[in-house]
Amino acid sequence: MRLQRFLIPATLLVLLAACGPAVAPPEAPAATQEPPADLSTPPTGPTLTSAPDRPLVALVNGCPIYLVDYERQVAQYQTAMAASGVDFASPEGQQRLLQAREQILNWMIEQVLIEQAAAEMGIAVTDEEVEAALAQIIQDVGGEEPFQARLEQDGLTRQDVWNELRIELIGAAVIERVIDSVPTTAEHVRARYILVDTREEAAGLLAQLQAGADFAELARTYSQDESTRAAGGDLGFFPRGVLLAPEVEEAAFSLQSGQISPVIESSFGFHIVQVIERDPDRALSPENLQFLRDRAVQEWIEALWAQATIERYVNQGP
Repeated sequence: MRLQRFLIPATLLVLLAACGPAVAPPEAPAATQEPPADLSTPPTGPTLTSAPDRPLVALVNGCPIYLVDYERQVAQYQTAMAASGVDFASPEGQQRLLQAREQILNWMIEQVLIEQAAAEMGIAVTDEEVEAALAQIIQDVGGEEPFQARLEQDGLTRQDVWNELRIELIGAAVIERVIDSVPTTAEHVRARYILVDTREEAAGLLAQLQAGADFAELARTYSQDESTRAAGGDLGFFPRGVLLAPEVEEAAFSLQSGQISPVIESSFGFHIVQVIERDPDRALSPENLQFLRDRAVQEWIEALWAQATIERYVNQGP
């Protein structure tokens, strides 16, 4: 359930390949407005009236993504991957390229969505900030001369890199705004639980608990969760939104200290939950804070996709 961050632009990926092994871009969130595109064939859809000679690969809330820009990104990705040893002539390489073409288009669509959201949020990046980031890239590749050599080798211009850095900085600023909206404290409960395979077994254990049996002892004896069994089923303190079984979490937050839940079914099996303590305002652990921040960003990005009008001018195919 960890979140997915932005793709590295192909332009920057090519340059950074000089500093270490190149990596394939991670998957972009799946588009919700249109089916996956066939990126092995050129687009056949309309062009903008204002630019009839510039075919489109997509429109994002009315904003064009031009085929020439998309193909340039794909070519830069291919260059970087070929330099790392990928054989695009092989069946595996062809499949990888097809997947990468879809991912790159998704990345380009997502960047348009993020830039549009940034404008609505009043977020902008100055030329000075972009120049500072560019200076860091130049330093990372060994200075101005190696930087220029890489540009020539990969068919890039300084402006290409500048533009991609601007996009990345805007994305980072937007994500920072979303992250800042996640509070650092929250209501917590400390609970323990027993996990078993069948409802009948859980019902029998619940009857023993209602008759006065010790919860922790039963958990140590019968619980199927090896990570908590030795501790008597103790989950420690946790906020809302972090447990793998939301049914257990919902039950825990509905109980008062000392109370025991009825038998609860989840995809993992059958549970009995007991709340030990409640804390109305406890600092989030670093791990839980990061998890909730990641989830907030993921949900925000998914909402951008869900609310967008996206037209792709390519067809699904082999």
